[in-house]
Amino acid sequence: MSTGGDRIAAPGTEEADWAAWLPGTDWPVWTPDPAWSRVAVCAAHPDDEVLGAGGALARLAAAGVQLDLVAVTDGEGSHPGSTVLTPAELAYARVAETEHALAALGVSARVVRLGLPDSGLAAREAELTRRLADAVARCDAVLAPWSGDAHPDHEAVGRAALTAGRTAGVPVWQYPVWAWHWATPGDPRVPWHTAHRVPLSPREQAAKRAAVACFLTQVRALGPGAGDRAVLPPDVLAHFDRDSEVLFR
Repeated sequence: MSTGGDRIAAPGTEEADWAAWLPGTDWPVWTPDPAWSRVAVCAAHPDDEVLGAGGALARLAAAGVQLDLVAVTDGEGSHPGSTVLTPAELAYARVAETEHALAALGVSARVVRLGLPDSGLAAREAELTRRLADAVARCDAVLAPWSGDAHPDHEAVGRAALTAGRTAGVPVWQYPVWAWHWATPGDPRVPWHTAHRVPLSPREQAAKRAAVACFLTQVRALGPGAGDRAVLPPDVLAHFDRDSEVLFR
């Protein structure tokens, strides 16, 4: 994941606060349509799709749904100040991490890599929208980052996916990622009224945990320098080790 925005850089909400609030919500349970045979999964960066919807992906794959992963960037911008890895080396590592993570989820996806610039998607949104429209045209549903997630890349992919989904006439489900860091329980900036809960079985939760751990460039420091710190420290990772996920519709 690549970071951006004041809300992301600021100290975040503790997972204990979410753990106290989420069980009291009365959101409907997300149930994949049994008629779905192919679902497009859009990710701004390698790891977004696993953090936000890894359990849902495992469930779809187990049900025999073909998953098309549309990887918009290769994540080369996650450590712009690194003294250990160049952007090209980061991209290579993160693509490999995605492959391992998908295997941990039991997902055999058709991967489409768009190769657009990490941290530069807002400036390429028209192109992104066209390319996503092509990618989702033959799918029954779309999963994408939430268009209000506070990361410019996530938001650009979310907006483009919504437009592409409307054009194709297919539902778009959006997964929050950084919102769990900057938002607070009941936060009026978050569309909780559209939220659906995705309860995870112990098997799905374990598969997601194993998949998240595959992103070594993100969950561990690359080196001792400030520019090589982990993007996903333990307090952030805690948001993605729950027994449920949330999708916005």
